[in-house]
Amino acid sequence: MKRPFVIAVASEKGGVGKTTIATNLAVYLKALHEDLPVTIASFDNHFSVDQMFALGPQPEGNVANLLEGYPIEELAVLGQYGVQYVASSQRLQPPGHDPAWLRQRVSASKLDGILILDTRPILDWFTEAALLTADLVLVPIKDRAALINAGSLRKIMADAGRAEKLWLLPSLVDARARLNAEVRVHEFLIYGARERDYQVLDICISKSPKVEGLASGFSSRIWPVLTHARNTSVHGQFKKLAEFVLSNSATETFEDRSDSGGEGGLAGLPAARRRKLILECPLCCQQSLHADGHFFFDLSSRRRGFIHTDCCDQLFAELELDVMTSEEILALTIEGPGLVGPESRLTAHLFDADESLVASEELGKEKSRVHNTLPMIIGRPLDAAYRELVIINRQAMSPAEQMGDDLYRRFASRRRKIARELRLAGLF
Repeated sequence: MKRPFVIAVASEKGGVGKTTIATNLAVYLKALHEDLPVTIASFDNHFSVDQMFALGPQPEGNVANLLEGYPIEELAVLGQYGVQYVASSQRLQPPGHDPAWLRQRVSASKLDGILILDTRPILDWFTEAALLTADLVLVPIKDRAALINAGSLRKIMADAGRAEKLWLLPSLVDARARLNAEVRVHEFLIYGARERDYQVLDICISKSPKVEGLASGFSSRIWPVLTHARNTSVHGQFKKLAEFVLSNSATETFEDRSDSGGEGGLAGLPAARRRKLILECPLCCQQSLHADGHFFFDLSSRRRGFIHTDCCDQLFAELELDVMTSEEILALTIEGPGLVGPESRLTAHLFDADESLVASEELGKEKSRVHNTLPMIIGRPLDAAYRELVIINRQAMSPAEQMGDDLYRRFASRRRKIARELRLAGLF
């Protein structure tokens, strides 16, 4: 299964052409590769994406729904130039999750091709989430201030072990502008970036009054360079930028990205066993396949993965169930439609080593850690769930060991017994 190749266009400094780059890049990618799905979403609130790509009435879903847990593939609608877009929202509130949550959501989505994330000109939750989700980060720079501000973006990527994904892109540079008689501004930016050990593109998006005019005035539409400024140098520059992106994305897949928590030693397992395998821990959203963890399985979606030991301890600490041995298994059931009706219930059930029910605890909404974790496990918001059964192995072990033939079959047998026990007891 492939996940989308994600590009974040980010800058802490406004006025560097960030949104112009994001929107035009989407158009050029689609033009160069007609069969490639291209999707764009913006965390900024200026609605430039909508003004470029909207074809009809405002879609019902928007980027705010993405942050509520709705699958991005259900929010994206076909727009102008063959580009899919997620409608913008003026009122965005950061969800109560770590910014890495967004990467987990995108990884679990059915979206294919390339996803472009336009960000705000500040370093907030949304920008950090986009950076941590991205497989390629483009940082436009037009002057010394933008070059200096790029340092905070690089730090986020470096702390995540992904600094090599960040590239600086000289932008809105006047080809005639010079620092002195010998040095052009473009040359200075490239030199300054390399001096600071940045990766910097040789491509430069030039300042162009005609291109600037495409996004100004009183028109309700914003026009792309490809259709309205092909006689400018910027046209060729965007073409080269799109080619650079395509060359970076050509070999990237969901299965072989070691930087996003790749499957490592699990790559040799049968494809059916790796299908719907979640690469990140649903609590902290960090990769979970390179250390011991607690295996989980959602009966409805068939999603499976591992919870870090520390995260699992936090989950159990919120429960009143008395966990005695590592052989025990926790089952979480949702009865009724998505915990939204008066008869809907979320209940935790503890089973012993013989798959006998030991204790049950109905969980109210004050058990926030459990409620926040479940959407990550089942792959959709709680209000879209109905009669769910999630099983978590209390015994920690390596993913390779758990996914091997013997223990995987053993777990499958145990979860079948548990499901049968719950049904017989009228609890699921």
